[in-house]
Amino acid sequence: MTLSHAIPDNDRPPPVRAVFSAVTWKEIAYLLSNLPLAVVGFVYAVVMVSTAGGLSVTAIGIPLLACGLYLSRQWGRLDRARARGLLGVRVDEPTPIPGPKRSGGFFPWLWTSIKDPVGWRTVLYQLIRLPWGVLTFTVALTGLFVLWPVLPYLVRLMANVDRAMVRGLLSPSDDLERRIAELESDRGVVVDTAAADLRRIERDLHDGAQARLVALAMGLGLAKEKLLEDPEGAAAMVDEAHGEVKLALKELRDLARGIHPAVLTDRGLDAALSSVAARCVVPVKVVVDLPGARPAEAIEGIAYFVVSELLQNVSKHAGPGTRGATVEVWRAGARLMLRVSDDGRGGASAGGGSGLAGLAERLGAVDGVLVVDSPAGAGTVVTAELPWRDRG
Repeated sequence: MTLSHAIPDNDRPPPVRAVFSAVTWKEIAYLLSNLPLAVVGFVYAVVMVSTAGGLSVTAIGIPLLACGLYLSRQWGRLDRARARGLLGVRVDEPTPIPGPKRSGGFFPWLWTSIKDPVGWRTVLYQLIRLPWGVLTFTVALTGLFVLWPVLPYLVRLMANVDRAMVRGLLSPSDDLERRIAELESDRGVVVDTAAADLRRIERDLHDGAQARLVALAMGLGLAKEKLLEDPEGAAAMVDEAHGEVKLALKELRDLARGIHPAVLTDRGLDAALSSVAARCVVPVKVVVDLPGARPAEAIEGIAYFVVSELLQNVSKHAGPGTRGATVEVWRAGARLMLRVSDDGRGGASAGGGSGLAGLAERLGAVDGVLVVDSPAGAGTVVTAELPWRDRG
């Protein structure tokens, strides 16, 4: 994931026009509303800081300061919404401060709230806004009557200063805070994926091996009752039960292989992926170039799962013209690279709702990337990238 502070093209200020366009009128409204909001914000910031500072020697001063910074954060949200609606400035919302329970108690939460950089920058924004609000209100109001030929240029200049102030003082603290927000989102993906895997395992056990074992128990009970009266019939039922046991064991082995195959733990990706490739409906060539190194178990498991899912897609969507597929695994610096390609009909997409989209989410949860190149009629190449983490 690449983080950048660059301003996207659709977020840049519009070009200056001598006429009063809709954008110009929005900017005038923003500049005129600066003064009343700046007065309220300035008074609040001065009263909050002076009161909390004066009471800091008492037991209520520090909690009062924490609450004041929290309210400053909410004021910053109002200013971001106003800038978004009238100036077209889109600024990400800062990461909320966790409550006392999630912070480990009241005092850790209090310390985090007091040193909150977003709250303090919002207070600074409120303090410096008053003189600027007086200037912008005066120029905009006066210009509507006596400077209207050049007013669009003056308005654009002052609005651009406002845009810079909003981006500089009301945006999230830095790349670290953006990274925290991304990690919180990725954590939700991991939790959802784990819950879905547990539901799948429960369903497979309930509908497969469990149902077969229940039928096996009933069959053995009937055979026990017939053992003295009809030995030949009981023997036939025992023989049938023996076949059911074999099928149940096969289903359990398949289920265990889908969770984490033993061959992956014992022999690594090369042997495990070769085993998966042998079950594909088309010939698969496996090339694993990891000389003398194995990634961490979690990364190795995700790599196995990704390749297994991609080969299942090959088996499912392989057309009559598909002659084979290739699996390549190698290490590139601090990344583990996977590539699965086939010469089928192509047209695969990682759009929302597809299996490839689910794989992309699972990889994104561990800082991975999934790239799909699948032109119609020209085969499919899926490249996955995972962070390399040393084992143990």
